Parts: sequence; C-alpha cells; structure tokens
Amino acid sequence: MEGLWGALPILLILLFIIARNIGNKQRHAELVSKFAKVQKKRKSRIIAIVHRQEPMGLLGIPMLRYIDLNDAEDVLDAIRKTPPSKPLELILHTPGGLVLPAVQIARAIKAHPGKTTVFVPHYAMSGGTLIALAADEVVLSQHAVLGPIDPQIGGLPAASVVRVANEKPIQNTEDYTLVLADVGAMAITQLQKIARELLTGTVSENAAIGIAEQLSSGRWTHDYPIAYGEARELGLNVSNDMPKDMMEMMALFPDSLKRNKSVKYLEDEPQSGALAEQRVTLTGYQPQPGARSFSYGPWNPKELKLKDSENSGRKPFWRRNAD
Repeated sequence: MEGLWGALPILLILLFIIARNIGNKQRHAELVSKFAKVQKKRKSRIIAIVHRQEPMGLLGIPMLRYIDLNDAEDVLDAIRKTPPSKPLELILHTPGGLVLPAVQIARAIKAHPGKTTVFVPHYAMSGGTLIALAADEVVLSQHAVLGPIDPQIGGLPAASVVRVANEKPIQNTEDYTLVLADVGAMAITQLQKIARELLTGTVSENAAIGIAEQLSSGRWTHDYPIAYGEARELGLNVSNDMPKDMMEMMALFPDSLKRNKSVKYLEDEPQSGALAEQRVTLTGYQPQPGARSFSYGPWNPKELKLKDSENSGRKPFWRRNAD
C-alpha cells in the first residue's frame, strides 16, 4: 500500500502529460482541417503568425512570444513553396519583435508575384506593422490596430535618445548616451529606408516617404494604437472588410494553448483524403526572462537588467551583443 501511495504522484503527472498531449493533438487536427478548408475556399496560401503570452511547461509559467529568426525561417519556406500566381494571405497577431526577421518576412511578401494581403484580427505592432507594409492590402477588423515602427535601443525609444543627446550640452552628456544616440539615428534612418522600400508600388513615392517618416520618427509612443481611420489618414492601403473565415481561424489560437507554435501554414491539399500532420510546419521560440518584445537588435536581454550607473563597474546596458 505504501508503494502505491508513493507512486501516485508519478501516475498523476503521467496522466496530466497524456491528457495535455491528447488535447494538443485534437487542437492540431482542428487547425489542419480549418486551414485546408479555408485555403481551398479562398484558393490561396494562408500563413498565420500568432504570438501569445502562453503558459509553458508543467508549471504553466507565462512566456512572451515575439517575431524571431525561427519565425522568419518557416515563413520564408512557406512563401517559397507558394506558386507565384497563388494569392498569399497572412493572419498577423503579434506585439512585434526583432527587426531582422521582420524585414526578411516583409521582403519575401513584397517579392511574391501574386496578390498579398495581411489580415489583422486584433493587433500587429512594431515589427508586425513593418510586415504589414509589404502587403498589397492590409485588412483590419473593427478596433484592430497597427503601431509605430520606431526602433528601440536598449529598451529605450531611439528618437527620444537622439533628442536628449541633441538638447543637452555635450560636456554634460555621458559617453554611452552619445553612443546610443548615434546608433539610434542610424536605426531610424534604416527603418525609414526599409519602410519606403516596402511601400513602393502600393502608394505613391511621396506618400511612401511621408508614411515611413511618421511611423519611424518617434512622434508617438511605441505602443500607440493606429486604428483603421488613422491608418487611412496616413495614406496606408487598408480595408475594414474582414472575412468571417479569418476571424474564425484566429479563434483557433486561444491564449491558453500549451507549447503551440508561432507560425503555421498548410501546403497545397494532399492528393489522398487524409491530411498528414507533417504537412503543417510549426515553429516557436520562448525568450528567456528579461527579453523585450520590441528591439532593434539583436540585443542580449541580460544586458537590459544592468543598472544604469557610472560606478557599477559592469558592462553598460547599451553595448550590443556580439553574437
């Protein structure tokens, strides 16, 4: 009897793991079925980039999700496997992420010969907005928002650092602030150039210059919500005609999913009646505690924790990760 009681915790853990795996497989099958049905109906390739703050592991510790290099690899692979004439449709739900993968994804969308559309059911901020700029059309649901693309340097708005460095006497400004301002100015210029590139052909040249400047210059806080009306005023090619299918697919990504991946796409329908699980590509990465959603990076998240102090004797927080 004592042996049975001693084994009970192990049995409960095993039952919990088995139940969770069964639930994940059921949700996976539902996703595959829905992707296949909607793709066939719309005659398009649908890619979902959905980031949630999901409970991870046995303890259910929330982990932040954001656009990273793993996402870029799978999105680029999905786009390469899409026939040139087939419409490309992305469901985008993200707080943003690293500039490098966001730019890679955006340029791949821009290069696709077929029609490209980004659907934003709720929000696509920062790097998500950068990706949206590459599409022929951006469709926002009611109350859905985009956001500024101004770069963040060491967790600080680059535009704010530049303003501080310009307004303070140089003899009263610490070296690391000047370095931050220098990197920040370069980052803003680069983001404006990339935004203009992505908007080419979608809006006029003058409109592209104006939109890029407004979104990247730091006129708003980084989490400022740009809804449909303001997006149109900026000159973006946006619509609010959100298909019911897209909202239904977004509902398949609840915040309570365990270890569900960030990027999903389904290749063209199999010849046989059954949908093979390997035809869905999944990817995801959970950053370590301290990582930030919005970065002009890559940056080492640990460096953001260092105190901003002259006498700390530790590596300054603005120093970039050499990896």
